[in-house]
Amino acid sequence: MTLHKKALGARGEEIAVRYLERCGYRILERNYRIRFGEIDIIAEQGADLVFIEVKTRSDTLYGSPFDSVTVPKQKQLSKVALEYISKRGCHDRPARFDVVGVLLKELDSKKLQDAGIELLQNAFDLCYGNE
Repeated sequence: MTLHKKALGARGEEIAVRYLERCGYRILERNYRIRFGEIDIIAEQGADLVFIEVKTRSDTLYGSPFDSVTVPKQKQLSKVALEYISKRGCHDRPARFDVVGVLLKELDSKKLQDAGIELLQNAFDLCYGNE
Protein backbone atom coordinates (compact mmCIF):
# COMPACT_ATOMS: atom_id res chain seq x y z
CA MET A 1 0.00 0.00 0.00
CA THR A 2 1.43 3.35 -0.96
CA LEU A 3 2.02 6.12 1.51
CA HIS A 4 -0.59 8.24 -0.26
CA LYS A 5 -3.20 5.48 0.10
CA LYS A 6 -2.41 5.01 3.81
CA ALA A 7 -2.58 8.75 4.44
CA LEU A 8 -5.85 8.99 2.52
CA GLY A 9 -7.33 6.15 4.60
CA ALA A 10 -6.16 7.68 7.89
CA ARG A 11 -7.57 11.08 6.93
CA GLY A 12 -10.88 9.48 5.95
CA GLU A 13 -11.10 7.69 9.29
CA GLU A 14 -10.51 10.96 11.19
CA ILE A 15 -13.30 12.61 9.22
CA ALA A 16 -15.59 9.61 9.74
CA VAL A 17 -15.05 9.63 13.51
CA ARG A 18 -15.96 13.32 13.77
CA TYR A 19 -19.01 12.76 11.56
CA LEU A 20 -20.17 9.74 13.57
CA GLU A 21 -19.80 11.63 16.85
CA ARG A 22 -21.97 14.43 15.45
CA CYS A 23 -24.54 11.77 14.53
CA GLY A 24 -24.70 10.53 18.13
CA TYR A 25 -22.30 7.60 17.99
CA ARG A 26 -20.00 7.00 20.96
CA ILE A 27 -16.64 5.69 19.76
CA LEU A 28 -15.41 2.71 21.80
CA GLU A 29 -12.42 1.53 19.77
CA ARG A 30 -10.51 2.47 16.66
CA ASN A 31 -8.51 0.08 14.50
CA TYR A 32 -9.48 -2.99 16.53
CA ARG A 33 -7.06 -5.59 15.22
CA ILE A 34 -6.76 -9.31 15.78
CA ARG A 35 -4.77 -11.96 13.89
CA PHE A 36 -7.27 -12.38 11.04
CA GLY A 37 -8.54 -8.85 10.50
CA GLU A 38 -9.36 -5.37 11.65
CA ILE A 39 -12.44 -3.24 12.20
CA ASP A 40 -11.90 0.47 11.65
CA ILE A 41 -14.32 1.74 14.31
CA ILE A 42 -16.41 0.11 17.02
CA ALA A 43 -19.05 2.37 18.50
CA GLU A 44 -22.35 2.53 20.33
CA GLN A 45 -25.45 4.22 19.08
CA GLY A 46 -28.21 3.94 21.62
CA ALA A 47 -28.30 0.30 22.72
CA ASP A 48 -26.65 -0.92 19.52
CA LEU A 49 -23.07 -2.06 19.22
CA VAL A 50 -21.92 -0.88 15.80
CA PHE A 51 -19.02 -2.23 13.77
CA ILE A 52 -18.00 0.36 11.20
CA GLU A 53 -15.92 0.00 8.07
CA VAL A 54 -14.60 3.26 6.61
CA LYS A 55 -13.80 3.43 2.91
CA THR A 56 -12.11 6.55 1.58
CA ARG A 57 -11.63 7.49 -2.04
CA SER A 58 -10.16 10.51 -3.77
CA ASP A 59 -12.42 9.94 -6.80
CA THR A 60 -15.02 7.49 -8.09
CA LEU A 61 -13.06 6.31 -11.12
CA TYR A 62 -13.07 2.75 -9.76
CA GLY A 63 -16.54 2.94 -8.19
CA SER A 64 -17.99 4.25 -4.98
CA PRO A 65 -16.35 3.59 -1.62
CA PHE A 66 -19.13 1.09 -0.88
CA ASP A 67 -18.20 -1.08 -3.86
CA SER A 68 -15.10 -2.33 -2.05
CA VAL A 69 -17.04 -3.86 0.85
CA THR A 70 -17.30 -7.18 -0.94
CA VAL A 71 -18.68 -10.45 0.43
CA PRO A 72 -15.16 -11.69 1.39
CA LYS A 73 -14.61 -8.38 3.25
CA GLN A 74 -17.98 -8.78 4.98
CA LYS A 75 -17.00 -12.30 6.09
CA GLN A 76 -13.71 -11.03 7.48
CA LEU A 77 -15.43 -8.16 9.35
CA SER A 78 -18.00 -10.64 10.70
CA LYS A 79 -15.26 -12.89 12.10
CA VAL A 80 -13.58 -9.96 13.83
CA ALA A 81 -16.92 -8.70 15.21
CA LEU A 82 -17.78 -12.15 16.61
CA GLU A 83 -14.39 -12.32 18.28
CA TYR A 84 -14.93 -8.86 19.80
CA ILE A 85 -18.39 -9.83 21.07
CA SER A 86 -17.02 -13.04 22.56
CA LYS A 87 -14.05 -11.35 24.27
CA ARG A 88 -16.20 -8.52 25.66
CA GLY A 89 -19.11 -10.74 26.71
CA CYS A 90 -21.71 -8.61 24.95
CA HIS A 91 -23.73 -11.42 23.33
CA ASP A 92 -26.98 -9.91 24.57
CA ARG A 93 -26.55 -6.57 22.77
CA PRO A 94 -28.07 -5.78 19.41
CA ALA A 95 -25.28 -5.28 16.88
CA ARG A 96 -24.99 -4.14 13.30
CA PHE A 97 -22.52 -3.28 10.56
CA ASP A 98 -22.36 0.24 9.15
CA VAL A 99 -20.17 1.52 6.35
CA VAL A 100 -18.99 5.12 6.01
CA GLY A 101 -17.94 6.22 2.55
CA VAL A 102 -15.70 9.28 2.40
CA LEU A 103 -14.93 11.05 -0.85
CA LEU A 104 -11.98 13.31 -0.12
CA LYS A 105 -10.64 15.50 -2.90
CA GLU A 106 -7.88 17.17 -0.87
CA LEU A 107 -5.75 14.95 1.36
CA ASP A 108 -4.73 17.89 3.56
CA SER A 109 -8.29 19.04 4.22
CA LYS A 110 -9.32 18.95 7.86
CA LYS A 111 -12.84 20.21 7.29
CA LEU A 112 -15.90 17.98 7.25
CA GLN A 113 -17.52 20.23 4.67
CA ASP A 114 -14.64 19.52 2.26
CA ALA A 115 -15.47 15.81 2.23
CA GLY A 116 -18.38 13.93 0.76
CA ILE A 117 -19.59 11.62 3.52
CA GLU A 118 -22.23 8.96 3.27
CA LEU A 119 -23.31 6.66 6.09
CA LEU A 120 -24.94 3.34 5.29
CA GLN A 121 -26.48 1.85 8.41
CA ASN A 122 -27.16 -1.89 8.52
CA ALA A 123 -24.99 -2.19 5.42
CA PHE A 124 -24.86 -5.99 5.55
CA ASP A 125 -25.79 -8.94 7.71
CA LEU A 126 -23.42 -11.13 9.67
CA CYS A 127 -21.69 -13.49 7.21
CA TYR A 128 -20.66 -17.00 8.20
CA GLY A 129 -18.23 -19.44 6.63
CA ASN A 130 -18.83 -20.39 3.00
CA GLU A 131 -22.27 -18.89 2.48
